[in-house]
Amino acid sequence: MPSTAGHEFVGPEEVAPADVGLASERLERVDRWMAGYVDAGNLPGMMTVIARRGHVAYWRGCGLRDVEAGLALEPDTIFRIYSMTKPITSLALMMLYEEGCFQLDDPVARFLTDFAEMTVYAGGEGAGMRSLPADRPITIRQLLTHTAGLTYGFFEETAVDAQYRARGVDFAGSGRLLAELVAELAQIPLLSQPGSEWNYSVATDVLGHLIEVLSGQPLDRFFAERILGPLGMTDTGFSVPAGHVGRFAANYVPTKGGGIELVDAPRESRFAEPAVTFSGGGGLVSTAADYLRFCRLLRGRGEHNGIRLLGRKTLDFMTQNHLPGDLAEMGQPVFSETSYDGVGFGLGFAVMLDPAKAQVVGSPGEYSWGGAASTIFWIDPEEDLMVIQLTQLLPSSTYPLRRELKALVYGAIVD
Repeated sequence: MPSTAGHEFVGPEEVAPADVGLASERLERVDRWMAGYVDAGNLPGMMTVIARRGHVAYWRGCGLRDVEAGLALEPDTIFRIYSMTKPITSLALMMLYEEGCFQLDDPVARFLTDFAEMTVYAGGEGAGMRSLPADRPITIRQLLTHTAGLTYGFFEETAVDAQYRARGVDFAGSGRLLAELVAELAQIPLLSQPGSEWNYSVATDVLGHLIEVLSGQPLDRFFAERILGPLGMTDTGFSVPAGHVGRFAANYVPTKGGGIELVDAPRESRFAEPAVTFSGGGGLVSTAADYLRFCRLLRGRGEHNGIRLLGRKTLDFMTQNHLPGDLAEMGQPVFSETSYDGVGFGLGFAVMLDPAKAQVVGSPGEYSWGGAASTIFWIDPEEDLMVIQLTQLLPSSTYPLRRELKALVYGAIVD
């Protein structure tokens, strides 16, 4: 297998770090941190973008995008961003909210009638599963905040997620249309009463179908015409065009010995074929440059480069905590995409409430989300900071990349 060592790049940095209150010598720690993981064979390659006060001050990467082919990671490499799709879907839905298409406390069954008579898991499994009628309808707000009682089949923890697997409720390239998957999902009991617990779930995939129903467009077209096109996110979509597969990164899983093993080769990937299932919860591929455009829109409170997709008050509303407390208080077990003590959840984003309680450096009001292949972004309005970190290693819980990167980035702020 080709060595990953020595493949380094500097991306399109806009300003010197000192110009925006960052110390160059401290940012070099990020270089060493990335190289450490790559040179040890724990990651194929890694890229980090750091922007402050709207200007990119650090854009570096090292390693390979395809270890087997010996292809270097480059600034325009295309990544599977998985659940970093969720904030884009949430923004799309809230664009329709601003158009008066729904209210957040509307029952989702008003638009998706399959959810009209939901039940809640009450014990047993398989054919012996017992359920009770839900004591309230699922609302659109609960879907946005992951408090609707849904789950994921791949968790393999409960009798409910076993039903997802048994009935093929898989939005990750199942080859089934969203309408069909959502209808199947609605026949499975909820894991908990709506609004009672925070459970990470396929809720954002349901929202993707809701966008289709409200807009009258397939989700891929709505994204392309209303978000990706206006922002110039030309490398973001539900599949990689044939002419761009050469820039697409391979995906890996860890081995027991601490190395990595190929799990999804670029030209054999489902992402190299036209998508059938438009997963609003995890179906997009993107580049650092494209996702930076999306982050700039968020930083601009709904506006970037003269293009306004959302009102500033709506964006502010989305990035507030919409839970009664933090994730731990809502019954959330350990989850790799974020800390759960001291962290709340808004309409599509994790929201930092208390860094001391979360036991990770940061600022109250900072919002973020990550993806299954160990990717992350966060925006800190207090420090006017945007950070994107990209690699391709499943699952995201393999290494504490996010917590380590936060310590390095905040340690570089010197003004």
